[in-house]
Amino acid sequence: MAMFDYQLTFQQPLYLWLLIFLPLLWWASWQSLASLGFSRRIIALLLRTLVFVALILAMAEVQIQQVSKQLTTIFCLDLSRSIPEESREEMVLYVNRAIREHRVNDDQVGVIVFGRQAGIEMPPFDDDLQIPLRPETEVDPNLTDLSSAIKLAMASFPEGTAKRIVVLTDGNENRGDALQQAKAAQEAGIGFDVVPVYYQHRQDVLVEKLALPEGVRRGEPFDLRVVLENTATPRPGNNGRISGRLVLSQKTEDQTILLNPNEEDQQVTLDPGKNVFTFRQTIRQPNFYRFEATFIPDEDQADTIRQNNEATALLHVEGAARVLFIQNSSAENTGNFSTLINSLRNENLEVIDRPAASAFRTLADLQAFDTVILADVPRDQFESERQIEFLVQNTHDTGAGLVLLGGSNSFGAGGWVNSKLEEAMPIDFEIKSAKVIPKGALALLMHASEMSNGNHWQKIIAKSAIETLGSQDYCGLLHWNGQDQWMWNQGGSGFLTVGQNRRQMLALIDRMLPGDMPTFDPALVLARQGFARIKDAAVRHMIIISDGDPTPPRQATLDQLKAMKVTVTTVAVGTHGAPDEKQMRDIASKTGGKYIRVQDPRLLPKIYQREARRVARPLIYENTANPFTPQVAFPSEIVRGIDGFPPITGYVLSTLKKNPLVEVSLVSPLPGPPAEPENRTLLAHWQYGLGKSIAFTTDAGHRWANSWTNWEGYDAFFSRLVRFSMRPSTEGGKFNVVTEINDGQARLIINALDQDDAFLNNLSMQTTVLRPDGVAETVPLVQEGPGRYIANFEAEDAGSYILVTSPGAGKAPIRSGVTVPYSPEFREQDTNQRLLQQIVSLTPEDGNPGEMIQAPEDRPTLEALLEVNPFRHDLPPVMSTQDAWHWVLFFASLLFLLDVFNRRVQLSWAWVPRLAKKVRARFTRKKVEAEPEFMSRLKSRKEEVGQSIEKRRSATRFEPEESTTKGTAEEILSGEAPKTDQPTSRGPQTSGGMAAPKEKEEQPESYTDRLLKAKKKVWEDRDNPDKDKK
Repeated sequence: MAMFDYQLTFQQPLYLWLLIFLPLLWWASWQSLASLGFSRRIIALLLRTLVFVALILAMAEVQIQQVSKQLTTIFCLDLSRSIPEESREEMVLYVNRAIREHRVNDDQVGVIVFGRQAGIEMPPFDDDLQIPLRPETEVDPNLTDLSSAIKLAMASFPEGTAKRIVVLTDGNENRGDALQQAKAAQEAGIGFDVVPVYYQHRQDVLVEKLALPEGVRRGEPFDLRVVLENTATPRPGNNGRISGRLVLSQKTEDQTILLNPNEEDQQVTLDPGKNVFTFRQTIRQPNFYRFEATFIPDEDQADTIRQNNEATALLHVEGAARVLFIQNSSAENTGNFSTLINSLRNENLEVIDRPAASAFRTLADLQAFDTVILADVPRDQFESERQIEFLVQNTHDTGAGLVLLGGSNSFGAGGWVNSKLEEAMPIDFEIKSAKVIPKGALALLMHASEMSNGNHWQKIIAKSAIETLGSQDYCGLLHWNGQDQWMWNQGGSGFLTVGQNRRQMLALIDRMLPGDMPTFDPALVLARQGFARIKDAAVRHMIIISDGDPTPPRQATLDQLKAMKVTVTTVAVGTHGAPDEKQMRDIASKTGGKYIRVQDPRLLPKIYQREARRVARPLIYENTANPFTPQVAFPSEIVRGIDGFPPITGYVLSTLKKNPLVEVSLVSPLPGPPAEPENRTLLAHWQYGLGKSIAFTTDAGHRWANSWTNWEGYDAFFSRLVRFSMRPSTEGGKFNVVTEINDGQARLIINALDQDDAFLNNLSMQTTVLRPDGVAETVPLVQEGPGRYIANFEAEDAGSYILVTSPGAGKAPIRSGVTVPYSPEFREQDTNQRLLQQIVSLTPEDGNPGEMIQAPEDRPTLEALLEVNPFRHDLPPVMSTQDAWHWVLFFASLLFLLDVFNRRVQLSWAWVPRLAKKVRARFTRKKVEAEPEFMSRLKSRKEEVGQSIEKRRSATRFEPEESTTKGTAEEILSGEAPKTDQPTSRGPQTSGGMAAPKEKEEQPESYTDRLLKAKKKVWEDRDNPDKDKK
């Protein structure tokens, strides 16, 4: 069967009536072309006819229409969580068998999978390709967006084929509008088949809602309501009731309390339908609370979906100010800030002291605190960069304070350069002037190719180290690529300053493929030579990562490195035993570095950040011999009224941000020039989003400010500093907050009253929504009644949504929250038959309605589904039209030129017989006898004369008269005089009637004369063959 048929169509068919003038063209041309001879006359007439017809076709705007008989079928598979695992496998088996058994050669097939979004598993292709049992395209299964799959299928269809979409789904969409998108596909001529995925959870319990009242205050009792739904259907012998335990818990950032600890209080029996349980509770302490309700069935088979057995709710109860104090968890730093913590508690501040690693997990954990203090905490003590982002978001988006206290592991000295924390602070953590701070140099030697996924981890750790360095620091990277070589600046020292080259370095690391280094010594020699060329590096450090199997370096090389004050830290990964570990340990000990053995590669980035901090040590200014006194730069609220400050002996150097919001309260007099005042900041603060951030670059008394602990103003100063950073209180109004969630849409309702209970109208309010993934979205609140403001936003993902509402200028932010306990996929209990029927009923124009492909109840097999052919050709053929008039016009131009050539040029075809004769002789192997030379010359001359005469006739349109010489060629060649007819004289006459005498005129040679001359010349040549040789 041919894939395409072709036919001609016309945009302006009326011009085709001009073809009736063809006979007139033939009559006129036949008369005017009479001088050409019969064959050339016919050819000219044919060419003129073709030109005339082509011009008319071009004027009629001729088109070529292609009619396609090809079909493309795209299968759309639902991989959301509402589809049981066994049903997903059955869908794939159906698709693969349908392709093998029903697709014909010319048809194409594609596969799309979808959940929250759609992805192409297999683009349309004309082959019996099979998809794996577990599709390789990853989609988020927590939501179902059938409309995105239909839209992607529409965009994936090739041109020029009939189109059909086969949807395999339960129809339970919770995102997008599949029916609307399907109607758009129908208008585009696309047909639909539907394979419904049937399931029915006959018994299931879902915790639908955990409801809390609005405006809960400390010490006031309130009702906590839990709504559960039992989906079981009563049947004879089974009333559908399900028994189990309902467990309630109340959680804060560091504590979990069971609200019904006794099992007898937890026992419940659920009737079919909705069941509501109420519990009386009282909050004694202000905090940000998370309540959870969990149902545990007595019998597992009574509850088929466990993911929907839990609901959560958030509650914020305001009270006394709370401070989260995060300090360095290393053993040598334990207790360094105990004096400050006790001082703050004496000032009636509730301080929660925690190490960095376990301080908080999520953004919701931070909502219980009004400010967060980081006391000499290095960057590598946080488990992930995500924690740091939450910390910054807590200030910028929810209004909490953020205080950073100095120390030898803080600010730039703690590896915080180029971090999110640096963005939130009023100072930059590095010194960009080499005159103030000497540079550091770090060399990285990469040899971890035998570690599991080694290349990946080597790239990660190299990037971590480079991102920790300051812009003025040097960095070089050594690796094995058939030989030891630098990754960059190979013609120089191998080192580059990080600042302007950081992006280029990271890009080169992405392309790095380090090999298995055979020996350490050549690489260490390169490193020594590179360090020797850097004259202005105050700190030189090297990190080696390896399994330890390369040949050990020479002792002389290690001695040279030590003499240059290059410390080498070795990181052992995947070592092969004690000898390899000993070699790595020896390299570190002989150069003054550290030996680190790593089992878990996930720890490597933190190790490299910590080691890279060695290069940042020059950021600390310390002068224990001559303590210096802080100077007040601006009498801010923090320092106003304090008469003098005790001396300090050191702090961390930084660079003040050039921003008008930054206020500097304290500066240091040292070091002097070339240090600029912007590098000597001791205390600075600014407004960062909704909150305030404060940088205090010296410590709180354990090392540099130890004289402060006996200072009488110690408590007042730090109390002011912390209180200044806190969230503002909500005084000045009463704001009752209500949150609702329905079908993935959340609604925030705020009723605003002033202190006299009068409505607050015309407030310019907006809410910042912090989603579970940390993404912030700003949503305006619209007033819909007296003192009533409403905002709507999407809440599809499971997790906690933190809501921070700004009531307006001068008013404190209002915090609230709402939770989505589980994916909406776990709410659906049956197939959405109505939606699927609506989709399959859509019929494309001139086509047939689709098929609901389902097996009968008495034969629910795959073979029954395959009885319907998804590749059937019952859709209207696809026609594609292409303009052809410009090609026809071009063709007419060529024919016109050919017509002119035919009329003006006469071609000789005498060479054709000779060529045919030679070819025939070659194949028959018969020798061709040469003609006599004189006969050949005679024929050639005859042809030349004939062509010359024909050209003249064509040019002058000569018509022979009766007086033309008559005679055959044989007579002329034989020498006989040709016969002529004497024409009647038509010359002018005299007045006497006598003919006037003719003047002698020079007449051109006639055709006969030229032939006679040619004959004579041939005979002369025949008689005198040696004439030409002379």
